[in-house]
Amino acid sequence: MRLSYHKDTDSLYIHLVERSGMEAREVASGIVVDFDANGKPVGIDIERAQGLLDLTTLTVDSFPLQHNAA
Repeated sequence: MRLSYHKDTDSLYIHLVERSGMEAREVASGIVVDFDANGKPVGIDIERAQGLLDLTTLTVDSFPLQHNAA
């Protein structure tokens, strides 16, 4: 997962997976979910992000980490 903030549009894009979106649906005012060809979500775009979110911190709780064996 990757987060990208776009200052010029004040939008935050949450890349859930590294696949291209084929369809976008606005699920709430200013919140658009992108879906792949199989209908699986690939990203979330949040417009007017600074007014909706605290972009100064990022906290991760109980996140499963996968360790690759060498």
